[in-house]
Amino acid sequence: MSTAEPRTTPKPLLKKVVRFGFLAVALGFGAWAVASQWDAVLAGFAELSWPMLAASLAAVVAALLGAMLTWRTLLADLGSPLPLRPAAKVFFVGQLGKYIPGAVWPVLAQMEMGRDLGVPRSRSAAAFFLMMPVQLATGLLVTLGTLGWNRYGWLLPVIPVVLVLLEPKVINAVIGFGLRKLKREPLERPLSRRGMLTALGWALAGWTAYGVHLYAVAPQGGLLFAVGAFALSWCLGILTFVVPAGAGVREVAMVAVLSPVMDRGSAIAVALVSRMIIIAGDLICAGIAGLAARRRSL
Repeated sequence: MSTAEPRTTPKPLLKKVVRFGFLAVALGFGAWAVASQWDAVLAGFAELSWPMLAASLAAVVAALLGAMLTWRTLLADLGSPLPLRPAAKVFFVGQLGKYIPGAVWPVLAQMEMGRDLGVPRSRSAAAFFLMMPVQLATGLLVTLGTLGWNRYGWLLPVIPVVLVLLEPKVINAVIGFGLRKLKREPLERPLSRRGMLTALGWALAGWTAYGVHLYAVAPQGGLLFAVGAFALSWCLGILTFVVPAGAGVREVAMVAVLSPVMDRGSAIAVALVSRMIIIAGDLICAGIAGLAARRRSL
């Protein structure tokens, strides 16, 4: 007499359930926080003017351009230099996939669009996954440099680990190991120290622009404070990669970081406005890049 084997939940389905569950909890707590401070949130929105919002949006576009140039630098250093317009289209249109649950959509989109431009898929994937440690390392350094070592010293143990991961020899070894495991051809051109330093420079420029974006709508703490506040909230949001684009987590972190310089209702309003402006910036950059690349091809 045979016994049926116990049924197990497929891992992909379980991961989706975890992601959607985490997202639901994050958005639920966010909605509760807004509702509990509704009058103060409305007052915070009332303090924002159209010139402030326009300046914030312009800074976000500049920050996104810095992120694109970081990615383009890494891709070129790995052996696939792209002209500015095609690179912008691949990066900005592909980045819209981060709003879909699951972490694979942006890289898949960039791999496919890059392939049409002669970029090997493995190279596109390598450049994409290198973006996270570059932005995370620079974001943590910016946080410590602007918000103070004494208050955020608990981040110090993370930085040596991230800096080691940014060493080109380590990166090339990790990429080579991953490609061998996937039975793919190795990268023809390893990452260089010059390319990494250039990418880090663009990433730091992006953090400065993001700080201007936050300062335009929350000038109470000063520009340096705004740079660090956004960098810290972004880093905490990106570490919770189970939710699309760090939804909810970044806002909670931003409210907490802004609490020394403004009341909770105003901080919630700023965090929500920041999220909406960044979404608008993503859409604007993707639209402009797509139109520019299309006009170039005509």
